[in-house]
Amino acid sequence: MQSLGGLPGVKKIHRSHAIFSALGTFAAVATILACAPTPARAPSTADDAPGYDAADMLARAIRIATVNPPGDEAPLARLFVELLRDAGVEAELVETPAAGSRVGRAAAWGRLRGRGRRPAIVLLSHLDVVPANPQEWSVDPFAGERVGEYVVGRGAIDAKGVAVVHLLAVAELARRGVALDRDVIFLSTPDEELGGELGAGYLVRERKDLLRDAGYLLTEGGGVLVRDEGEATVWGVAITEKSPCWLRLESRGTPGHSSVPGRDAAVPRLIAALYRVQNQEAPVRVIPAVAAMFAALAPLAPEEDRPGFANLASSLELDPAFRARFLSNLQYAALVRNTVTPTVLEGSPRTNVVPAVATAQLDARLLPGESCTHYSDQLRTVLADPGITIERILHFSSESSSADTPLFRAIERVAARTDPESLVVPRVLAGFTDAHYFRAQGITAYGFVPRWYSVDDLRSVHGPDERVSVANLERGVATLIAILKELDRVEASETGGRGDGVDLHFSQAPGPVDR
Repeated sequence: MQSLGGLPGVKKIHRSHAIFSALGTFAAVATILACAPTPARAPSTADDAPGYDAADMLARAIRIATVNPPGDEAPLARLFVELLRDAGVEAELVETPAAGSRVGRAAAWGRLRGRGRRPAIVLLSHLDVVPANPQEWSVDPFAGERVGEYVVGRGAIDAKGVAVVHLLAVAELARRGVALDRDVIFLSTPDEELGGELGAGYLVRERKDLLRDAGYLLTEGGGVLVRDEGEATVWGVAITEKSPCWLRLESRGTPGHSSVPGRDAAVPRLIAALYRVQNQEAPVRVIPAVAAMFAALAPLAPEEDRPGFANLASSLELDPAFRARFLSNLQYAALVRNTVTPTVLEGSPRTNVVPAVATAQLDARLLPGESCTHYSDQLRTVLADPGITIERILHFSSESSSADTPLFRAIERVAARTDPESLVVPRVLAGFTDAHYFRAQGITAYGFVPRWYSVDDLRSVHGPDERVSVANLERGVATLIAILKELDRVEASETGGRGDGVDLHFSQAPGPVDR
């Protein structure tokens, strides 16, 4: 894939907009990880060579089919549990609901014991993947092939590659005998691609013991964006995300033969209502996290937009030219207003039959603080047809995590050592991940996996030829270990070496936990 910067006639300012678009949005599952060429500076670590083959492990994971639906994640979860136990890490296969399906659904959990001085940190990933059409790929999407320096296959980025980085970091710490001030919890769950209710949501509700003493969490949703040669890399750390409000509209009318159409046919009524939905203009609202994100990015913006980025709310209100430029970028606009997209339409199964019922599914994404109930009430007014009913399919509130924490500062310190010119930015996702389940429990959750990607790399997420470089996998493991160690140092320096007084309620000796 050719980068924007390499295309003839593409000006540098266009690449700047593409970079900000990558930072400002997320695909349906919301993962922003990538497979970029090796950066000039590698992570600074003094540890000995790793005792694993990251590419081989990812290839094995890709070959275990976990397309959701139906999922069938149990075989992959079992593999991860076995690998953790082989590394001497306490691990458990956690069965989860199958919701009527006959396939096996499960999560992989492991806990690497530390000194127990501080709250545990969760490394969260997911086992399921979206479908892949082999005809659109240059290789079998489920063969886990290594092509040159890349592992290619569905899930290489989203999110089996994340799980492998997490698992190998835990295994390496165990192999080296590193005792951190906290436990490290590995958790890879099913069902994320369909909202996570049968995965992370179930575990948070029913297996709180797996998260005992957890204070921090790292998951998908951010990474390191590689820019042009000589320009600073951007470490995007997601601190919040928009929430889904998935709705099903149902229109009813008089059925019959299409040669004699009725005046209240279901399909035309639905189409007219959807037209009104698509032509509404959502109001602009700048939440503090979005304002902080664009303010942090202001030094990298095109010169004419720097003042607007630095003072986003007032500029959108008072500067018409900036407002027009900003809102013309769909990725930017999605971060300052609610969005809605019709995605699924169903009517008659036959061309010559007028159906009694027509339905549409809408994917609405709401800014943090917005209510799906309130949005649905507003939508009824827009539909302007009392004969169309609204049913909620999926919804949950959005939570935020503060960027003023020892974990965020640990990421900043590692970024400064890895690349002194880097910029660490708190991000807001236009999509969603499973992080919200854990934020709702009071856990500080960030979307960040240390991997380096270009703007073009993002296009393979949920698309053909999804791939990740072997170098990125290995750097990701080394950098994640560096962040975990740095977190200990940051907290020790900020508390004078004392623990935070958390009552851990369990023995620090390795071994099975009483349940």
